[in-house]
Amino acid sequence: MVRLTSLLAAAGIARAAVASSSTTAPAAPEIVPGAYIVEYEGDQDTNAFVKELGGEASLRKDLRFKLFKGASIQFKDTKNAEKLAAELADLPKVKNVFPVRRYPLPRHTIHSVGSTVANIAESLKKRDNGTDTFSTHLMTQVNKFHDAGITGQGIKIAVIDTGIDYRHPALGGCFGPGCLVSYGSDLVGDDFNGKNTPVPDPDPVDSCNGHGTHVAGIIAAQSNNPYGIIGAAQGVTLGAYRVFGCDGDVGNDVLIAAYLMAYEAGSDIITASIGGPSGWGEDPWAAVVSRIVEAGVPCVVSAGNDGATGIFYASTAANGKKVTAIASIDNTETPALLSNASYTVAGGPATAFGFTAGEPGEWPDVTLPLWTVNYNTSDPAHGCDPYPDDTPDLSDRIVLIRRGTCTFVQKITNAVAKGAKYVLFYNNVAGTVTVSGKVDGVEAVAMVTAKQGEEWVRAMEAGQEVVVTMTDPSKAGKFLTVFENTATPGYMSEFTSWGPTFEVDVKPQFGAPGGMILSTYPIHMGAYAVLSGTSMSCPMAAAIYALLMNVRGTKDPKTLENVLSATAKPNFFRSGGQTPEPPLLAPVVQQGAGILQAWDAAHATTLLSVSSLSFNDTEHFVPYHHFSVSNTGKSEVTYKLGNVGAATAYTFAEATDITPMKFPGEITADFASLAFEPAEFTLAPGQRKVIKVTATPPKGVDVDRLPVWSGYVTINGTDGSNLSLPYVGVSGSLKAHTVLDERKTYLSRGSDEDNTPILSNDVTFLLPPQGFANDTRYRNGTELPKLVATLSFGSPLVRVDVVPLSNCTSVKEKATLVFGDTLSLGQPEGLPSLWNPRGTVELKWDGRLADGTYAPAGKYKLVVRALRVFGNPDEKGDYDVTETVEFKVRYKKTEEEKKLRRLRRRAEKRRLREMLNRH
Repeated sequence: MVRLTSLLAAAGIARAAVASSSTTAPAAPEIVPGAYIVEYEGDQDTNAFVKELGGEASLRKDLRFKLFKGASIQFKDTKNAEKLAAELADLPKVKNVFPVRRYPLPRHTIHSVGSTVANIAESLKKRDNGTDTFSTHLMTQVNKFHDAGITGQGIKIAVIDTGIDYRHPALGGCFGPGCLVSYGSDLVGDDFNGKNTPVPDPDPVDSCNGHGTHVAGIIAAQSNNPYGIIGAAQGVTLGAYRVFGCDGDVGNDVLIAAYLMAYEAGSDIITASIGGPSGWGEDPWAAVVSRIVEAGVPCVVSAGNDGATGIFYASTAANGKKVTAIASIDNTETPALLSNASYTVAGGPATAFGFTAGEPGEWPDVTLPLWTVNYNTSDPAHGCDPYPDDTPDLSDRIVLIRRGTCTFVQKITNAVAKGAKYVLFYNNVAGTVTVSGKVDGVEAVAMVTAKQGEEWVRAMEAGQEVVVTMTDPSKAGKFLTVFENTATPGYMSEFTSWGPTFEVDVKPQFGAPGGMILSTYPIHMGAYAVLSGTSMSCPMAAAIYALLMNVRGTKDPKTLENVLSATAKPNFFRSGGQTPEPPLLAPVVQQGAGILQAWDAAHATTLLSVSSLSFNDTEHFVPYHHFSVSNTGKSEVTYKLGNVGAATAYTFAEATDITPMKFPGEITADFASLAFEPAEFTLAPGQRKVIKVTATPPKGVDVDRLPVWSGYVTINGTDGSNLSLPYVGVSGSLKAHTVLDERKTYLSRGSDEDNTPILSNDVTFLLPPQGFANDTRYRNGTELPKLVATLSFGSPLVRVDVVPLSNCTSVKEKATLVFGDTLSLGQPEGLPSLWNPRGTVELKWDGRLADGTYAPAGKYKLVVRALRVFGNPDEKGDYDVTETVEFKVRYKKTEEEKKLRRLRRRAEKRRLREMLNRH
């Protein structure tokens, strides 16, 4: 990988990590056409720098800060932007050029939302009896700090997110000096969507999303709220840096600016619940965050919510070097903010119950009897089959259906087929969720708890009529119900993304509660909400950092990460509602060091010099590591080292597979062996010992399936200390593994949304006139060839060569020989592409090449090369290679060309007539 720069230079893109949005996976961060981040060699005047570009580019954002000096610019000619960026990268005053990538709004699950503004005013009261019993705080030992009066006082935490609704009473009610949210800025404005121009202003209020307000409450919500919410570090000062508008994405230039602004504002901790699939730590956003950590400010970033995708799917910027990635753990309790409603049984008195409205969810004060297709409250597929012929007309009933097996939409569709307009689901686990069930004919859906649904079913089974009165949720008011989580208490959230990086860096670092979290929400959106996501676990970790700073008296990122990792508690693995027998610890690449134990970290007197160990893969195996153990306590301690293996996770289901298994994959009880020198030792107060740990990978594993093994070095002291150090390794060769799926790499038509492969070698594409691909005047009748390629694994570099197949001498003279056997006219505009995650990539080609010229009309094929992990970009054999079918391209004529052609024809006719007349 160290030679990637030389390859780019050979391709004419010296020092420029230039890529195209059309070459990234659909789930990966997109690239803003023509937009680039420029890092200067030293400091420069940005306005003067942009002026020197001669009007070819405009300024997007000035990025001159202490740790990064540069700017983001927008080339006006987006079609020639790649060539211009490459030329820019060659300037002596330019250090690096990177494309501007766009990152989406943080993904999270909304389980329930709280009261309206009016209800808050009526019910607001302080519920603080002096003891912290908040479940997520009990899970992480945060409650012990509160009971001791430690609240993060004096620590500044910057939240980079959707803003914060500081008007919320539980978030201080004001913005500015002396307020809880005391500093920050809106970098984008409400109307920003990632594609248009930001309109910054000094007010970072969370006006339309809610995500940042929920994050802020997890950190620092004050106790003056009706639901007993307690911020984990109520004494901190918050900074709000809003980087999202009401919809859309945000460019990494805005994110970089937000981080650098937060750093220069004196933030002690920076937290961001933002990211996108990557697996590589080399992108500019991650690199800037790493610089901030190196400068002494801990940066915690959500590990990502792509757990379903399986192993080797780390998110950026969490996968950056020295950046702390935070995984999610499910709450031991399931809080639910339910709307008020009532029911009667057999004409008896009205009894209150709660529900969560779905979509559609505008219940117009409906009072109707319940009906259910059967009385089996353990039926996993209740309502999945079409209803029997003798089903009554359900238009005057509310249909009650148990959650499970098939989709909500399928169950609703079956009910609607018999006339149903209203559907109530009852859950099959604790709590409720928001049902999305937009089916023609249904007017409203909702969910009640499993207990409530089962109670109604028993009554109906006994022949009693149950009549339910559903109140309009906008008027009903809300109440908090807390259920015991009996399904996944304290286990890793299934949505939390798995590492490691493709270079086998340990990711995530550790976890915190992020599943089913009650916190603040913008006042106009309900004021309180229950959400799930690594977005919720990340701010908890940030708050814990603040508490540790209070107690340990240090803000050093490395020291704090090391002690938090050493004292974290590893979890057992769980998937599909089952825990393996015998129980196995979850792989380190899912949970890192485990769930944070903040109080233990704050008072640990035994310190380790590292937070994790990576032994890499077999081909790049690191047989041993050194780390140190220090006794900072007041008495002599004897330590004994050991090894506890975690579950080994296979990457592939079969040795011949090339795409990693989806969650939960396959785990085994194959453990590595570790040897320690020394394995037992005694340290007096103030002494330090360097340990050598040698790893022997597990025996009997199938190395062709890339098993990822991991576990924990245990360090047990006679003073009662019990520390652990996570480690990871891979059996097999990452470099030997296929990264390009040839079966799913082919040519299709640009207009074909289904990406149907073209199988014929005799297809002609009529392209728009050269330079007019975006001109609507020339789209009629044209069709672009589309390359569809699938990366089955991450690739540090993807290149596509345009190979001429016609016998035209002038065309072949322009071509060069690539890797000794491929005659290439060049690469399509936007290539090569660096640091690619796995996934399907698409490239629509209008004939333009990376150097800004166009391929002449003629016959071609595309040769696709993807560099394998740890591959040498100069070595032909380190690439996976495939090629498309042959195809022809020709260009539509512009109106001017047509006119000129007509004039030439007329002139030729006149010349011929004159010749005939002379003879």
